[in-house]
Amino acid sequence: QVQVAESGGGLVQAGGSLRLSCTASGSSFSVDHTDWYRQPPGKQREWVAGMPGSGVRSVTGRFTVSRDKGENAVHLEIDSLKPEDTGVYYCDARVLRNIRGILIPFDIWGQGTQVTVSS
Repeated sequence: QVQVAESGGGLVQAGGSLRLSCTASGSSFSVDHTDWYRQPPGKQREWVAGMPGSGVRSVTGRFTVSRDKGENAVHLEIDSLKPEDTGVYYCDARVLRNIRGILIPFDIWGQGTQVTVSS
C-alpha cells in the first residue's frame, strides 16, 4: 500500500511565499511523476505544476516543483502569493509498484492541504 500526504499549508499574506511538501510512503514502489493540483473555493480542481520522478526542479511561472537530493518528498514553492491562490492543494503521485515482477502504475492522491492568502 502506498500513501501520499501533503503538508505545509497555512495562512499567509499576499506577496509572500509558501513551500508545500508531498511525501509518498509504502513499500516496493517508485515515483514516476508528481503533479500538484489546487481547488479554489467553489471551483473545480485545476492543475498547477508537475515534475517527472527523475526530475530535480521544474518551474511553471510562480510555481516551482523540486526535490531535495536524498529526500523522498516533492515540494511545491509558490512565490508572490495572491489571494486567488487560496484553495486546497493536492499532490497526485503516479507511482510504479512492483507486483510479482511487473511494474504497474497507480495514481495516488493525498488528502490535500489548505492554503489561504490574505490581502
